[in-house]
Amino acid sequence: MEYKWSVPLTILLPFTLVLLVNCDYEYPSLNKGLPLKRCYQCNTLKPPPGAPGASLACNCNNGNPYNRGRPCCKGAVRYYFKTDQFENIFSNRSSLEIETDANKGFLDYQSFITASALYQPYGFGTTYMNWTFFGTKEVAAFLAHVATKISCGNKLATMDQLAWGSCYNKKMNSNSNYCDEHYKKAYPCAPGVAYLGRGPLPIYWNYNYGKAGKDLKVDLLNHPEYIEQNATLAFQVAIWRWMMPIKKHQPSAHDVFLGTWTPTKNDTLAQRVSGFGTTMNVLYGDLVCGHGDNESMNNIISHYLYYLDLMGVGREEAGPQEVLSCAKQVAFNPSFSSSP
Repeated sequence: MEYKWSVPLTILLPFTLVLLVNCDYEYPSLNKGLPLKRCYQCNTLKPPPGAPGASLACNCNNGNPYNRGRPCCKGAVRYYFKTDQFENIFSNRSSLEIETDANKGFLDYQSFITASALYQPYGFGTTYMNWTFFGTKEVAAFLAHVATKISCGNKLATMDQLAWGSCYNKKMNSNSNYCDEHYKKAYPCAPGVAYLGRGPLPIYWNYNYGKAGKDLKVDLLNHPEYIEQNATLAFQVAIWRWMMPIKKHQPSAHDVFLGTWTPTKNDTLAQRVSGFGTTMNVLYGDLVCGHGDNESMNNIISHYLYYLDLMGVGREEAGPQEVLSCAKQVAFNPSFSSSP
């Protein structure tokens, strides 16, 4: 943002500091060309009596009737999500029972906070809908997916899935290189490179590595291993997957979770509704959804509910079962096509 001063700097120094605190410091200039629409910035006000959410609320309307129902953003994830909460969520990430290499303690709090800062201007963890703050719930939802995808599983001597922590920053023992030749012109596969699942919310296939690398301005097509080597980049790619639609004319997990997506008639017939359940549909399709009550789906839901409790929101704010579940939903993208 460029400002032109017409009076001495010494006079305007206090005002300049206020601008830095309210704008530049809150949302640093980290945009790497992401194809996302910046979130409408709100005025911070004291919430009306009894309003849920943060200690300060956002007036998304700002006196303009055309803004009614429009989401708006304010703040940063680090303001409300602290180190101890991250460590409670991934309590066994540095366990001695985890096999060494690069997996032990790879994903850390500061890397997540740095990565989330890139997406905060676009609403990740910072969105208000009218007077209600959805940021804490969105971070809990995102991390629930992360925890179940990189889970230590039976590598830890505990039967409690919620205490399995994080062990993997890439999928092991894959027999496929995930190179889709249909995309060989736009995203040619590098010789000897495998585009298997990497990162906290794993991406697969050359076209996803190509798209993510283009948006983040990192050569992931030729060097997918960068995701395994840099925890901040790993989280950036994971949040990219959360924020970006799998295909054009489809919503992202971020959109369906917040309810900024408008379901079509076909979506309604397919029983796809806004809420946590449909984030599973966006990310996994019929690998998880449309099979009735199943262990994979229930595991993800249980992590989300548990994290809401850990983050002080409470599972009672999660909504009814039809919002939490995707048991009866038809997949956006059937699994016989290339996996997302």
